[in-house]
Amino acid sequence: MTGCRPASKITSKDTSTETHSKKAARKDVKFIDGIEVTPGNAVTSKHKTATGKHQTGIDSANHTNTDAQANIEKADWLQLKYAVMMDASVEKVSNVSLLQKLEEWWGTRYCMGGNTKNCIDCSAFTMNILGEVYHVKLPRTAQEQYNMSDKIATEELKEGDLVFFHTNGKKSKVISHVGVYITNNRFANASTTGGVTISDLNDPYWKNRYTGAGRVIK
Repeated sequence: MTGCRPASKITSKDTSTETHSKKAARKDVKFIDGIEVTPGNAVTSKHKTATGKHQTGIDSANHTNTDAQANIEKADWLQLKYAVMMDASVEKVSNVSLLQKLEEWWGTRYCMGGNTKNCIDCSAFTMNILGEVYHVKLPRTAQEQYNMSDKIATEELKEGDLVFFHTNGKKSKVISHVGVYITNNRFANASTTGGVTISDLNDPYWKNRYTGAGRVIK
């Protein structure tokens, strides 16, 4: 078995090819400054290689776009639902925040003095809606809400105005019921029979008990 020294002597007899090969090898080798190699990533240029963070950012952006699209579709669905319910054009029910709150409270049963999703009364409902949607603070009772509002004609009613009723008999002057006007003679209210719902001012029951309208949104 030959060692390293004898082997080097044998190969050193003809050095022309070896010398040429070594020179050629040294000539072909090029070192490019600025290359960063991250284990597991292929280097295709002298720029920094992409990391997992960039990919995560793309995924997050796609997820955000998907969520935004879902929210738009939900808003469109709510507008269509309530437009049909109130026999109004979609353009007249464009306040998505209001629709979302109505949807959130919809069907909550009525109970005197209630102010939760378990049960609620009419003035607590209007207090919640105007507070959460329009950032207007109302007093607790229907009579107090009537007293603080600026009285307006029925023809002047706009979204967010209040409509008042006396439900304790024709001779009673006490305001005992209140709702939030939306559009097309419809108003949202917590009724004793149907809970939180939408009613029509032209319905005989409400028409006979209607006292007037008030505005608290400046």
